[in-house]
Amino acid sequence: MEERGSDGTPYEEELTSDGWIQWFCSLEGHEFFAEVDEDFIRDGFNLYGLATRVPHYREALEMILSPGTPDDDDLQDERFLELYQEATDIYGLIHARYILSPRGLAVMREKYLSGKFGTCPRVMCERSNVIPVGMSDILKTSRVKIFCPRCQEAYIPKHKYADVDGAYFGTSFPHILLESYSDFYVLPLATEYIPKIYGFKIYKHKGSKYYQNQKEGQKCDDRKINIQ
Repeated sequence: MEERGSDGTPYEEELTSDGWIQWFCSLEGHEFFAEVDEDFIRDGFNLYGLATRVPHYREALEMILSPGTPDDDDLQDERFLELYQEATDIYGLIHARYILSPRGLAVMREKYLSGKFGTCPRVMCERSNVIPVGMSDILKTSRVKIFCPRCQEAYIPKHKYADVDGAYFGTSFPHILLESYSDFYVLPLATEYIPKIYGFKIYKHKGSKYYQNQKEGQKCDDRKINIQ
């Protein structure tokens, strides 16, 4: 059953009023983001521990909750751009918490089902939908990646997402999403690519990952023997 907001609209379609949040999420390369409810941001419990993450926390928070949007002059102002980066980081960290809440999960579920996060680049996954994921929960450690529930691998997304920090989504998000809606994600196992030469499988031969895995396993065994 599709989850809906208080006015009957699906969570995916229920947007905040025009303001910084909606403007930010509409920018090129920000398609992965959900629009965080202002009520969620105004609840101090949801912001616990964030005040020390940037130098101008209060000003950054005011920018996020601003009903207005930046104009051309703002975007040329160095001071504004510095504060904007801090606001981006704070919004991103709030976003990482919001998308783990029941409402945030519902919003991201709709985005996932509609393919707004893109599809797996692996040929054998047959364009299965992917989910954004962070390799670290710490800011400025790693850019966002995409996780494929079918092959269980993470990939680098399109270049336009190169400036999106992985901490804005966190390391747990895709797995909590899949666990929360497990009835909707019965995916067929990813088809394994089997290398062949003239139709003959080349298991355990050079050029096969099975050969490489076997060699690596042998090295591990050798190391164990040496340790003993």
